Amino acid sequence: MEVFLAASPASFCRFGLIVPKHGRRIVDRNRLKRRLREIGRRRILPKLAGRGGPTDVLVRARREAYRATFDELARDVEDAVEVLWSDES
Repeated sequence: MEVFLAASPASFCRFGLIVPKHGRRIVDRNRLKRRLREIGRRRILPKLAGRGGPTDVLVRARREAYRATFDELARDVEDAVEVLWSDES
């Protein structure tokens, strides 16, 4: 995963995804997008909303993300956001 954080021009936190095809079927791509959206909605956005100003999060999936379980994806994204958030503070 590649994760990017930036101050949001909107008045709320936002979560965006980039899921390249990497030669995969659309079914696989949609499954990965659904998993990442759920991680953002349930785990990332609530944490960011409680930390102050609005923040945009952009997650770019890499080829290895197609083989990862939901828990592995969640851990990777949460860890990356924590590291980036601590670097900004």
